[in-house]
Parts: sequence; structure tokens; C-alpha cells
Amino acid sequence: MKLATWNVNSLAVRLPQVLDWLQVNPVDVLALQELKLTNDKFPAAALLEAGYHAQCFGQKTYNGVALLSRTPATEVVRNIPGFDDEMARVISAEVQGVRVVGAYFPNGQAPGTDKFEYKMHWLKGLRDWLRQELTKYPRLVLMGDYNITFDDADVWDPVGLKDSIHCTEEERYQLRALIALGLVDAYRLFEHPAKSYSWWDYREMAFRRNRGLRIDHILVSQALKDKVTDCEIDRAPRKNERPSDHAPVVVELDLT
Repeated sequence: MKLATWNVNSLAVRLPQVLDWLQVNPVDVLALQELKLTNDKFPAAALLEAGYHAQCFGQKTYNGVALLSRTPATEVVRNIPGFDDEMARVISAEVQGVRVVGAYFPNGQAPGTDKFEYKMHWLKGLRDWLRQELTKYPRLVLMGDYNITFDDADVWDPVGLKDSIHCTEEERYQLRALIALGLVDAYRLFEHPAKSYSWWDYREMAFRRNRGLRIDHILVSQALKDKVTDCEIDRAPRKNERPSDHAPVVVELDLT
């Protein structure tokens, strides 16, 4: 079973790229973030023609998440139950016996701002909910754009970016707290080249100079840890014309 996550930074703009990528990479599940469109504008027909059932949670202009799956998803839940939030950030469902949670974590803007406080509050709400989910669904995958780096290895300039957004100790504490629930960073289960990132700014030729961050993650539960056979970042779509600033991350599970 292959699962992937990709912040497409506008599905209306990037739909042809998503369809092309799925044709070359026929994953079983693809979690999308930053759809930037409402449900009525979601291209469900085009995706179904490509072989994918879609569950969408859209929002105008900002946010928006979706789960695409080759087999129909069941037990679909949108956002964090019991957490009051107007933003479309989370969608979860059961696919082939795995609980898949696709999430677009808040950016947070900068430490000390209201948006940063919202991010901290949201992260606690997510963690409290996931603690309950893991008791019901031991085989769980949490993937998406986390907008947080684990440590300095995920940052192209750890000195210059120290304590800036995505790299603060407060955010990393929250990420470690998710791990403490019994989750594992699938990417770090394998050796990868240094300076492996999933996001690069559009400005200052950041991608060409590999000035990026690893902020797109796939965490798997302990019940799935030993079933992970590979996890990679696919940089190829970042080379497209008019690309998303994020690259897909793909995990492979052996569920036999």
C-alpha cells in the first residue's frame, strides 16, 4: 500500500500536475492540502476518471484538504471533532484497513502573534483527538503539511533560521508530543542524503540552490512501523512549470 501527501498550493492551478503525477505514481491514497477552492468547485469527476474516489473539505481562498483513494474511503470525518475551528484543515477516513488522517497544520506566521497562539492551540486540539483515535484505530497514518521542522537537519540554514517560524522550540515540542502518542516519522526510518527538503520558497531561486525545509511529514503508528518499507520525497514535481512550492512525500507499507 502506497500513501502520499502533497500540498498543491491551489488545486485549480495544479490539477493537471496532480493527474500527471498520479498516472506515473499510482498511489493508493493521496492527501492534498491547500486546495484553495470550495466543495462545489472540486474536480471530483476528473479525479474519478483518473481512477480516484475523492473526499473533499474545501474552503474559499485558503486552506482546504482532500483524500483521494483508489478504493472508496469510509468513516469520513472532517476537521477535529470537538474542536471549534472555522478553517478546513483536517480530513480522515478508513482506507484498506488503515485510518488515514490528512492535515494542513497552521502556518503560525511568527512567534508572539495571534496566529502563532492559534497554531499552539490547534496542535493541542489535534493531539488530544489523536490520542483517542489511536485507541480506536491502531493502524493510523497522519500525513500532511505540518509547517514544522523536527530539528536542524530539516533546515537549510539552522543558524540563520533559529527560532523563526517552523523552527521554534515551541513548535518542535508540539511535534515531539505527537511522536510521544506512539507515532513514528516514517522518513527517518531510512537513510537519506543530507539537505533533503520538501518545501522551497519561490523567491531567490531557493529550489535551484536547495534552500528548503522539510515540513511535510508522514507519521505512522507503532502498529504500522515495522510495515514501512520505504519513504521518499519526490522532488520532480517541484521542477514543473508553475509548480507548487511543496513536493510530494510517499510512504510504502507492506500489509501482507
